[in-house]
Amino acid sequence: MPYRTDLAYLYDGSFEGLLCCVYESYYQKELPSMIFSYEEPQETLFPVKEIATDSAAAKKVEDSIGRSISKEALRLVRLCYFSHMESREITILHFLRMGYKIGSSVTNMLAHDVVRAITKNAQNVASESHFYRESLRFSEYNGALVAIIEPKNFVLPITSPHFCDRFPSEQFLIYDKTHKAAFVYQNGERSLIHLEHFAPPEADATEKQYRALWKRFYDTIAIEGRINPKLRMGNMPKRYWAHMTEFME
Repeated sequence: MPYRTDLAYLYDGSFEGLLCCVYESYYQKELPSMIFSYEEPQETLFPVKEIATDSAAAKKVEDSIGRSISKEALRLVRLCYFSHMESREITILHFLRMGYKIGSSVTNMLAHDVVRAITKNAQNVASESHFYRESLRFSEYNGALVAIIEPKNFVLPITSPHFCDRFPSEQFLIYDKTHKAAFVYQNGERSLIHLEHFAPPEADATEKQYRALWKRFYDTIAIEGRINPKLRMGNMPKRYWAHMTEFME
């Protein structure tokens, strides 16, 4: 019996919800033309089918990916889900359908457009997440640490746990200006919330002194004869500078 293709899936935008779309596709013998979330409505001529998020169904799909394809495939899918790739949901579905047929070797088929897109975007997410783990700049406001980021990909959920482990006794907030989201860590509790706008208060005298000391250290260790602005922008793209203490005015 051929798969039905004349419909689109609507889901809640979560990773669990996306896995439920995969579940629905297989068990109902459907291959949607597109998959989109409530937050990113799209126009379609096909009827739209709303897919409810079911944790049990999502867990079955997640387990089957690791078992029937590979742990690497599951890792790529997770990372790609957080990317800003257009139509990432339907691409992930096509990748998984290939994987269930071919097995673990699917991750090596980089000549295939779908596999190449999944791999490339997963690598971009991993790279950007690693950058923020290494280079995030916090400022202190009334005993709490605050940082602002503007990533291309939605790396906040996979980056923030690193700082929970690194600063377990601190209170902090990381605001993703691009995706209007904030990660809050307080008294050992973690929460990821939607936050349309956030502006930190004016830095106090102590914070300004810390910033001045950091800038002085940055300038002091620089070797004047080896300063290379083009190389610096290659290693540290300018889009990150706005929230890095050493580049602040």
